[in-house]
Amino acid sequence: MRLAPKAICFDAYGTLFDVYSVGQLAESYFSERGGALARMWRDKQIEYTRLRSMSGQYKPFWDITRDALKYSGVALGLDLSAAQSEALMGQYARLSAFPENLQALQRLRASGLPLAILTNGNPDMIGQAVESAGMSKMFSAVLSADQVRRYKVDASVYQLATDYFGCAASELLFVSSNGWDVCGATWYGFKTFWVNRSKAPAEVLDVSPTVVGYCLTEVADLVCGESAPRV
Repeated sequence: MRLAPKAICFDAYGTLFDVYSVGQLAESYFSERGGALARMWRDKQIEYTRLRSMSGQYKPFWDITRDALKYSGVALGLDLSAAQSEALMGQYARLSAFPENLQALQRLRASGLPLAILTNGNPDMIGQAVESAGMSKMFSAVLSADQVRRYKVDASVYQLATDYFGCAASELLFVSSNGWDVCGATWYGFKTFWVNRSKAPAEVLDVSPTVVGYCLTEVADLVCGESAPRV
């Protein structure tokens, strides 16, 4: 199978940037608890975006991330100091990129396809992460949910991409490692590539991604015609 999209949009958190890399710093503060903090922090962050989006109570993603950290520290019984909280937030602003990502993006960029980020992250937050990862020259645009004051999987967020590129949803490829995000994007009408890094089971939502793979290299292989990931 080979796709020929007019452009590719990438989710940021979990797809380009490893949201659990903050666990290393958390582990230095709370031995054998850092991983649990990172996982709960991420889960609560996403839960808060959904609650606020459904209720019309918008708050920037950076502030939601801080709120989720505060909740997680209390829920896990961790004595999280103000200095530790600020250090963890600072680490979140400079999340590690997955090691194969930059090379995969360079290959896609060299093919002539426009690339964009479509993210829940607010502009300042995502800008720091992109610059820190050396990806500033990879993308034609960074499209943020902050522009519509809603969060994925609200259709208005995905519409940012179709409006920007001026094409039908079916002409775009959306890439995400988050199964729920892939479901929302597929419902919207995008062709989708689920980067299933954790080899998780598929969501049971009566919808399937166009393609399933395990790293961004497979996205580049598929689009550039060098191999055939699972469909």
